[in-house]
Amino acid sequence: MTGTNGARPSIYPSVLYADAKAAIRQLTEAFGFTELSVYEGEDGSVMHAELVQGNGAVMLGSKGRGGLFDAAMKDAGPTGVYVVVDDVDAHHRRAVEHGAEILMPPTDQDYGSRDYMARDAEGNIWSFGTYAPDIQG
Repeated sequence: MTGTNGARPSIYPSVLYADAKAAIRQLTEAFGFTELSVYEGEDGSVMHAELVQGNGAVMLGSKGRGGLFDAAMKDAGPTGVYVVVDDVDAHHRRAVEHGAEILMPPTDQDYGSRDYMARDAEGNIWSFGTYAPDIQG
């Protein structure tokens, strides 16, 4: 297994949205992501965006913008992404304050994590919790 030796993460979930600008607003306002970069096409569609949370990031863009990835994702269903956060309850409160659809409130899990689950405006499932796999092995 190849790691990053404590440097950049080596896995970045990629999600396409019908309204990528609205998704960026929701992910930053409700879920606390920080906008790292957004590249728009001439028509205003989001060609590529990177949003950061902790030491990880998600890449996203607009559906229907063309290209091989867009074509491959055309009929894909919603995706699920797990994000590690330090304070699940505070993170959950922020999401609720911004109107996020909560599927599971903060819950202590049998395996020691505390997490909650939400659905974004386009049906993707975002789980936020304290469980962080030890991949330094």
